[in-house]
Amino acid sequence: MLSRVAAVKAPRTNNRRRVTGSSGGRREGRESEPPRLNMSRRVFTSAVLLLVVMMCCCTCGAAAADGSSGAGDAQLPQEVDLFVPKKTQVVIKSGGATEVKDSFGSPSFALVGEVMVAFAEGHKDYNGPQHTSDLYTSEIVAGYINATEPWSSIVADISSDDWRAYTVFTRESSKDHFAVALLPTAVSTGGDVFLLVGSYYLIRDATGKRWNDDGWDIHLLVGKATQSTDAKQGELIEWGAPTSLLASITESTRQRDLMRFVGGGGSGIVTEEGWLVFPMMATRKNDRGIESMLFYSKDKGVNWDVSRGIPAADCVDPRITEWENRELLMLAYCVDGQKVFQSRDMGDAWTKASDLLPRVWITTQAIPRGEGWRVGALITVELYGRKVLLYTQKVGYPPGERNDMALYLWVADSNRTVYFGPLSVETGAKRAFANTLLYYGDALYLLQGMGDGKTDGVFLFRIIEELRKIKSIVRNWIEVDAFFSGLSTPTNGLVGVLSDSSGADKWNDMYRCVDATVLGAIRIEGGFKFTGHGAGGIWPVNSRGDNKQYTFVDFTFTLVATVVIEKMPPGGSSVPLLGAMLEDGMGTKFLGLACAENRMWETVFDEQTGQGDFWVPKKEYQVALMLNGNEGYFYLDAELLGTSDTMRRREERAYDVLGFYFGETKVAGTAAHQ
Repeated sequence: MLSRVAAVKAPRTNNRRRVTGSSGGRREGRESEPPRLNMSRRVFTSAVLLLVVMMCCCTCGAAAADGSSGAGDAQLPQEVDLFVPKKTQVVIKSGGATEVKDSFGSPSFALVGEVMVAFAEGHKDYNGPQHTSDLYTSEIVAGYINATEPWSSIVADISSDDWRAYTVFTRESSKDHFAVALLPTAVSTGGDVFLLVGSYYLIRDATGKRWNDDGWDIHLLVGKATQSTDAKQGELIEWGAPTSLLASITESTRQRDLMRFVGGGGSGIVTEEGWLVFPMMATRKNDRGIESMLFYSKDKGVNWDVSRGIPAADCVDPRITEWENRELLMLAYCVDGQKVFQSRDMGDAWTKASDLLPRVWITTQAIPRGEGWRVGALITVELYGRKVLLYTQKVGYPPGERNDMALYLWVADSNRTVYFGPLSVETGAKRAFANTLLYYGDALYLLQGMGDGKTDGVFLFRIIEELRKIKSIVRNWIEVDAFFSGLSTPTNGLVGVLSDSSGADKWNDMYRCVDATVLGAIRIEGGFKFTGHGAGGIWPVNSRGDNKQYTFVDFTFTLVATVVIEKMPPGGSSVPLLGAMLEDGMGTKFLGLACAENRMWETVFDEQTGQGDFWVPKKEYQVALMLNGNEGYFYLDAELLGTSDTMRRREERAYDVLGFYFGETKVAGTAAHQ
């Protein structure tokens, strides 16, 4: 069997019946008819044979062309201990005296002029009357870092005995009540930094046996860079007095019955129009759940407003960024898993953005707070004229294992995602918590909370090698897209292209995302020739070992391939051609195509086998395999070969779709049912 090209197109949510063929044309079928595939033979063939192609869509995994993307002995980024429990000297609000904190958490990051400002909660264990092990007071502290200095100087400054953190927000406490400030959320523009802080009191009741939360408030602080070249560390930012926003926010949300307003954590954004935007959360009265929303200013902080819409009920820990066409994205954790939402009207209306960052749409089950698979930071940067998303996610380490967790850095555009790292690796006594990213001056910084859950610190990382690889990957994406555009081949929704082989057992993705593994294959012009028993390949686009990059294949995809069947092996009833397989350890075919000895096509729809038309030896076929929810389709040269509308949806199956197979699939210890 000769396999020259396959392609998978990513889902697009604006029309569930749309299918884009290799020529880029599309037709929108009526509900009663199957989708029609428009494959221009001239464009498709010229592109395929020239590129040795196999194409796939949505997110991508390990970047083999750049070395290890997360497994094994990867060198961790350079780091420095920024806020250290029981060690870092924190200047108290009232003057020059210092104290130490028992723990730090919930970091936020901002660039103010040429000063990087790191914020965190600073916790002090409460040891007064009726104290328990989980009671603590909390203030917001800041550390100031000169962003113009080289990394070695930054490390030396922070590591010196003169390094100080500074209390920027606190509320008065007493023996009967003490203040808790939480979730500092910062955004900066020019020389100004805006800090949103929620807070409340824990008050001992009349019996003296119980503590109740009360006195909730939310404050805005504004700091200005002093621009002094010889200023001492604590004088780099001049802070104004905190302003309570509770009355105005409560009034503007009166009809929504909200209370207990806090920042969303992490960092806010400045839009292309110059608007300042914070993620914010509030609880509904009478314990009716949580809402995530936006808090924004159109006039650089003079007036503020609250978005009227929410992405979904009971979604927490929102992370926001601005994407293409001034569209705002919010990633949040909801009762049925983490999700991405998009808004074009500053949060008045939200829609699910399932075609963006599909890698983070991990589960339909709730993810325990702080556990793996959750995205910690989300920012937008521009590299070589292309906007890309950078985000962090904690997954198994090494990839595919569950023994330890590690934090990885991912880069994504509208079509694909690839990961690098790890940035940090957990140990039994050092777990990773909240984190945030800052991109400045061609450098990428990570602020990461880590610890045992009781005595946690905040660490500053400079991401050098991973950023270098990201730039290389993005430049490659741009070049490959330009190449296909020159062939009049559409790239919207195109994620991967299997191209040249790097060795006898590897079929490279042209976009340097997930590669396919082959066995018993002969490299030929335009693809591979699979001959003999056991010859085949696997494209593990959604395997646990590659950190589940292409999660969209569990729901919808289009795989396109050009194949030639030269002859049947003697004594066989049928030979598998290509398809999608389940991650059940047995390579079970979920959707597949085979050629039978009687020269008829065999189709597999959810493990059920059927037969179609006759195939012709040595004839070139363009095959398209599609999944759309519970519907499966096979096309030969744009003509429908078979269809089923009884495919089990992901929630009805015990296993995910692992990826795609070609020929027999006894590769890397995985064998498909024959």
